[in-house]
Amino acid sequence: MLRTRIAVAAASVAAGMAVLTACSGATAQPVIAPAAGTGGGQVGNAAAGSGQTQLVVATVANLGQVITDKDGFTLYRYEKDTAKPPKSNCDGDCAKAWPPVMAQGDVQVQGVDKSMVGTVKRSDGTEQITVGGWPLYRYAKDAKAGEAKGQGVGNVWFGVNPTGGKAGQATGAGQQGTGQQQQAAGVKLSAGQVSGIGPAIVDQEGFTLYLFTKDSKKPSKSNCNGDCAKTWPPVLSNGGKVELQGIDEKLLGSVKRADGTEQVTVGGWPVYRFAKDAKAGDANGQGVNGSWFVIEPNGCKSGGTAASTGASAPSQQAPASEPAPASGSGSGSVGY
Repeated sequence: MLRTRIAVAAASVAAGMAVLTACSGATAQPVIAPAAGTGGGQVGNAAAGSGQTQLVVATVANLGQVITDKDGFTLYRYEKDTAKPPKSNCDGDCAKAWPPVMAQGDVQVQGVDKSMVGTVKRSDGTEQITVGGWPLYRYAKDAKAGEAKGQGVGNVWFGVNPTGGKAGQATGAGQQGTGQQQQAAGVKLSAGQVSGIGPAIVDQEGFTLYLFTKDSKKPSKSNCNGDCAKTWPPVLSNGGKVELQGIDEKLLGSVKRADGTEQVTVGGWPVYRFAKDAKAGDANGQGVNGSWFVIEPNGCKSGGTAASTGASAPSQQAPASEPAPASGSGSGSVGY
């Protein structure tokens, strides 16, 4: 019998340690915990063809919150399957177009409740991952992370959300303007994965978020204003109402900007988008001018490869504090 273990990224002990641990440039490994009981005949695990599985909650443009695999590929559910009891009805040619997510080793979950994860035996005797009882699949025509070409195919295939439900249309999808525009649909920060970078915080539209090392985290202060803020729109807190997915709430805060607005902070760092990221999953801002870096769900700067240059970004911790520019200096002096 397949023995499966579930890695719980959001376990309370691990979350507490994440708050206390300083950024080191390396991402802490999730805790691997034994599966508890049968879970109604379900235990979790795996991605097709790999020895280890990650199920990661990410925000995909036009879909909102969906489950992706470790490579950022959207996962789907099939309406002709059943969840109670779990059963897959996609075999043969169907399984070639929609490869099942197989249980082959350990499973790591980020943003997915471990109690929702399980497996079901397929007709060929293999074990397939389920969430909320629904068997999970990839779509062969999704060529890269963040694509969701399988959404609505035949009116029976849909992206799967963190509880196993059908992913729907994201509110405010397609907005890519200023920080103020981003807030119109509400603020949601999620732990995700960006191809070529690794762990990252993404917003409600799936866009990668960044920190600026010329800001300071203790105390929190934004030094990106004027033209800088046009290139790097700040993520505003919209009255303090911010929804989190897979991010420790103890890391969340806000800071008053020069114009009086409140900007979201994570781990003390003010958070931004990059105007040159054209779509969800882009990370063109990584390493820009040696000062801008993708911000990880633990509030640290990413040491992933810079998406636009192919250069390796420094892995050391961003400085805890940088001298602030003289009052009224605007953005021209901060090297954005």
